[in-house]
Amino acid sequence: MKALTQDQMRRRWIALGIVALAYILSFFQRFAPAGVALDLASAFQTSAASLGVLAATYFYVYTLMQIPTGILADTLGPRRILAAGGLIAGAGSFLFGLAPTLDLALVGRTLIGLGVSVTFIAMLKLVAVWFEESRFATIVGICMLIGNLGSVLAGAPLSAVAQATGWRGVFIGVGVASLVLGALCWLIVRDAPESTEAAARPRFDRTAVLGSLLSVIRNRDTWPAVLVNTGMSGAFFTFAGLWATPYLMQVHGMARSVAATHLSLWFGGFAVGCLFIGGLSDRLGRRKPVLIAVSHVYGAIWLVWLSCVTMPLAVSYALFALMGLSTAGFSLTWACSKEVNPPLLSGMSTSVANMGGFLAAALLQPFVGWVMDLGWQGEMVGGARVYDVQTWQHGVLVVTVCAILGAVSGWWIKETRCRNIWRASQ
Repeated sequence: MKALTQDQMRRRWIALGIVALAYILSFFQRFAPAGVALDLASAFQTSAASLGVLAATYFYVYTLMQIPTGILADTLGPRRILAAGGLIAGAGSFLFGLAPTLDLALVGRTLIGLGVSVTFIAMLKLVAVWFEESRFATIVGICMLIGNLGSVLAGAPLSAVAQATGWRGVFIGVGVASLVLGALCWLIVRDAPESTEAAARPRFDRTAVLGSLLSVIRNRDTWPAVLVNTGMSGAFFTFAGLWATPYLMQVHGMARSVAATHLSLWFGGFAVGCLFIGGLSDRLGRRKPVLIAVSHVYGAIWLVWLSCVTMPLAVSYALFALMGLSTAGFSLTWACSKEVNPPLLSGMSTSVANMGGFLAAALLQPFVGWVMDLGWQGEMVGGARVYDVQTWQHGVLVVTVCAILGAVSGWWIKETRCRNIWRASQ
């Protein structure tokens, strides 16, 4: 890329900082149901399957929006879609926090998913346009580290605040923050350096856009990244997004605060892992071996949770932290997909890779709930259903299979040596 002026370099970091703050809210909204799962079950008197649908509604719309977001990022540009996303997510968060019924909560959750669905792909597009290619994974890792503050806040802090003041006020406050950040994106973020802005945002032409999207989808080198992302992030979003806290409380007998701390360790490990693994990959100049190593560690840890074996608290804390570090391996799939497709289609290529994990979560969150409802013996505590260990094993088995399939798919990733090889492969 052309060398930037000092003013442009300063402005790119300011813009990226604003988008990273919006990404914090996106992560918070993604995992917030896990921190207040029992509150939601009690407030709306839901079964596990219904609670799974409530949480997964975010992922349904997020999945459907991935490819359109990639197209919009490549055509309209990140600034416009980030501003609109902030407005929609803010409205959804208000509705969710005020919802008197499950149906209205579902509508609010849908709007939240629609609004925040544009944040990540828009951020990747900004990084691809404003920063050097050799630093892509490292910069994305930094953004993930910052964004994961939202997931950390959705663990123990959210649980503590919800117990002290109620969960509804939290979402109303997040709605206000979404509106503010949407306005800042409109006022400050720019799609590209002035000298390249026209080239960075091609004119929208339906035929050309569809042809470009098909070229990404038809590229056989795109799909291993999609499958790894599907397995690893799908398992992460499914379990951490809803079931982790109830699992730890009901299977391992943990207090809610202890279970929420485990969740925060997972999120914190994931945040650090995104920075460490992306930087390690860039320094080694390799993608595939790093991805294979961490994905296999991740799959092995899921076998431990499947066993439901009793362990000392220190061991479970350590495993959750390690699982967070290894979960971050899927962050390399965006680089793997981007580097085997045309540079101008970075928005589409990363959105295709990103779609798999959200689709998996959208399907698996209610499916896990349905599986567990089949084994429910009728026990309830505080308005929420309680499941025995065997029933939990059936639910966790679904997630474990997803994680292992993602790890196995890593063997088909095409090594790019951290550079775009699209022309070389034509």
